[in-house]
Amino acid sequence: MPPLSTRLIYGAGGAVYAVKEAAYTMFILLFYTQVLGLNGTLTGLIIALSLVWDAVSDPLVGTLSDRLRSPHGRRHPFMAWSIVPLGLGFIGLFAPPEALSGSQPLLAAWLLFWSLWIRTFVTTFSIPHLALSAEITSDYQGRSQVLGARLAFLFLFSVLTPAIALTVIFQSVGGEDGRFLQSNYPVYGAFSCAVCWVFASVTTLGTRRYAQPSDSQALPPSRSVGNTLTQDLLRTLGNRSFRYLIGFEVTLMASFGAVSALNMLVWTYYWEFDARQISIILSLPSLLAVMLVMLSLQPLGRHLEKYQLLQFATIGLILNCLWLYPLRMLHILPEDDSSLLFALNFVFMLVFMYCFLMRGIQAQSIIADITDEHEWEHGMRQEAGFFAADNFAQKFATVFGPLYGGLAVDIIGLETGMLPGTLSDAVLDGLVIAFGLGSLPGFVLALLFSTKITISRARVADLQRKLRERAAIAEA
Repeated sequence: MPPLSTRLIYGAGGAVYAVKEAAYTMFILLFYTQVLGLNGTLTGLIIALSLVWDAVSDPLVGTLSDRLRSPHGRRHPFMAWSIVPLGLGFIGLFAPPEALSGSQPLLAAWLLFWSLWIRTFVTTFSIPHLALSAEITSDYQGRSQVLGARLAFLFLFSVLTPAIALTVIFQSVGGEDGRFLQSNYPVYGAFSCAVCWVFASVTTLGTRRYAQPSDSQALPPSRSVGNTLTQDLLRTLGNRSFRYLIGFEVTLMASFGAVSALNMLVWTYYWEFDARQISIILSLPSLLAVMLVMLSLQPLGRHLEKYQLLQFATIGLILNCLWLYPLRMLHILPEDDSSLLFALNFVFMLVFMYCFLMRGIQAQSIIADITDEHEWEHGMRQEAGFFAADNFAQKFATVFGPLYGGLAVDIIGLETGMLPGTLSDAVLDGLVIAFGLGSLPGFVLALLFSTKITISRARVADLQRKLRERAAIAEA
């Protein structure tokens, strides 16, 4: 088991991916449609296009990282090169020139350019960082602990970044809601940049001792990426458990994309929470969820297989969809008790974040175990290739989110300039129906896929024993 200091230093890199997720799930749709006036469908289409590139670039970066020959290892050069440009991207994304405000095409082009920029450099940092986890430890539970630390930072900063911003940067001034003031967004971009620079530097420098020189590993043959990318991807998909895991990730992340795209709008318009309340809903349940997951991860892991925890987490997500919003729409909840509604949303978010985080840790830990199976079958280590293929599937699935969210905004009639408390019941009901239709079906399909994943603790132990024996014979 890696020491706690190693897990924390490695985990800090999850904050980089979190800052990007926070920007796109919490603020981009609101900023570009409700503040800058960009058409909702066009905004969703641009975000979806950038997600397509994000998905395509993942396996490319994974292949490059797996095949890199360097005295500094296969992961750290990519991580180090990415730090400065990925931070600068957030400054550009949230500070479009005033001259673009009146032009839909120019504003759309600005959003597309900086979205591609950010997603490219976050990928060149995050894919090697993910693959590094399998090099830090080969212990069955240790992998869950290492990846749990990364996901803990990811979840914490995906909610803490916008929560702090809503409290400090977007606070109401003179009765004017700070979320609708364009001048606040460049400050948020600079804040996001600073967080990325600090935590990316900490994890890159702090994990240098785990960099393994290329000549010490069973690497894929050194060939041109163009000729090998397809073979590498197909080779990873040859694993049965991995194919079902990809199906699980695609269906679940499609639902998560829809939830993320509409969350801020639902909190703002349907529940009519102010910036302070949203910052609490984002931060405190997530903090508690991370603590509960980290406390329960080891005891649950001793008694249950990873695939069983994956299934239980998915069931929790499904059950959580079936109470809060239906009760409100059926007028069972009191309309005038804002404290009760806030408390129920708090519980809803706590359950959601616990289940989603537990699912993420188990899925990525299963991938690390699958790399052992792959090495036994093919004689090579392709950790980045597997994590990249998984990220490709997730990001391809989340293309659904912004497309769905942008279309939903236009279809239900949520127009630029509308403020909380001014929407008709038809628009509010449409927003909630869109929220439900975008989430529940994908969670159910994900559960069906999860029942087909069966790689176990005993299987991993047997594989690692065989790999050690084969390595000893080769060395002799």
